[in-house]
Amino acid sequence: MTHPRLLIIGLDCAEPSLVFDRWRADLPALNRLMTEGVYGELESCIPAITVPAWSCMMSGRDPGELGVYGFRNRVDRSYGRMVVADSRAIRFPRLWDILGEAGWRVAVIGVPGAYPPSAVNGALVSCFLAPSTDVTYTFPPALAERLAVWAAKATPGRAYLLDVPDFRSDDKERIVRDIYAMCDQRFAVAAALIEEDHPDFLMLVDMGVDRIHHALWKHMDPRHPLFVPDSPFADAIHAYYRHVDAQIAALLTHCGPETAVLVVSDHGARPLMGGVRINQWLIAQGDLTLHTMPDVPTNLDQVDVDWSRTRAWGAGGYYGRIFLNVRGREPQGVIPPAEYERVRADLAARLEAMPGPDGHPLGNRVFVPQRLYRVVRGVAPDLIVYFGDLAWRAVGTVGGDGIFTQENDTGPDDANHAQHGLFIWRDPQRPGGGRRLDNAQIYDILPTLLRRFNMPVPAGLRGTMLEL
Repeated sequence: MTHPRLLIIGLDCAEPSLVFDRWRADLPALNRLMTEGVYGELESCIPAITVPAWSCMMSGRDPGELGVYGFRNRVDRSYGRMVVADSRAIRFPRLWDILGEAGWRVAVIGVPGAYPPSAVNGALVSCFLAPSTDVTYTFPPALAERLAVWAAKATPGRAYLLDVPDFRSDDKERIVRDIYAMCDQRFAVAAALIEEDHPDFLMLVDMGVDRIHHALWKHMDPRHPLFVPDSPFADAIHAYYRHVDAQIAALLTHCGPETAVLVVSDHGARPLMGGVRINQWLIAQGDLTLHTMPDVPTNLDQVDVDWSRTRAWGAGGYYGRIFLNVRGREPQGVIPPAEYERVRADLAARLEAMPGPDGHPLGNRVFVPQRLYRVVRGVAPDLIVYFGDLAWRAVGTVGGDGIFTQENDTGPDDANHAQHGLFIWRDPQRPGGGRRLDNAQIYDILPTLLRRFNMPVPAGLRGTMLEL
């Protein structure tokens, strides 16, 4: 039997316009997969962010069903308490769970949302959510010893990298070195697992594409407001895509001729135009009141909020989250429950009409979770905001001057996410002939793969089966 039967290569944040159009001729492995298969853009979940997107893809459930609305989530109705959503937040089986239950031997490497590691029918290596390799980050735990050997062979002198340390910094040369090391290690581990364990299913996710976008987009793109002309890093993103393509080509040599291959990204990328200081805007609108305004930009959880006069506050990130202060729901809520929908609709309308720095509408998209998702579990935001349709990020600080900023509150960052990622599907049993398929969604991946391998499709999935 061919091993693996199914190979999934996740490229976090891979941008379809770069792979399909601008750089396709420079990416021979991906070009060949496209030519022999089916490919297209893949609409992400809302919000289009790594956590929860990979879990949405692998479970076929939306963020509301998962109860995961971002990297960090409110755990209760108290003010400001947010925790990282890790594997314990995912209550639905993911693809590797379903395949393992059916008897497939699986190998999972670095898929976001896979820490702490859960028991699988095979091997699992945690993602960047693991704090370090000092904790148990593999299943079985003894796999970590084999992993260290494989990583050392791929990158002599380097320990296994769960992520690029401090990738939002100005030390670009070190960041690039770490990105390449992380990539080489991940693909080396995949090849070793195929050769030694013969899994039926293997999935890896390379985070390097995401990290290099965030670190170096302004060095590549003249559209970026902080574009660096004649930068020594002008070709760095292009070069890394070529490197990943070569790694994909090498990994495919370890696979049998009948291996079905899916290359997929959870969302795309675009230049970051700047930040919207959402809490500063709410203060200006009269929705958020502080006892004392700080002189310099300060995180909201470090200032004294007058909750008795506050209707709304926000959380920053690649998108904005707005929370309303509802009487009987929040500890010091002020909005009467009977007024909740009116207040939310009014705030949504003001956000949609928000002018940008030039006085023209910024083009914000505002979403109501109860209308966006089929079910809303956990503590959902009252509104989700794409500032400038993801051209701008949300910045949560208060104090200092201005609503708009070029300074990011989490460190230097050149790119934001884009709503559409990509997929490339090559199935030797069913050649696609290079057909481009439109209108695919992240939720379609799970039912499509299960049908391809004659597996029962769980009831209640959000996606549909793609005609591949």
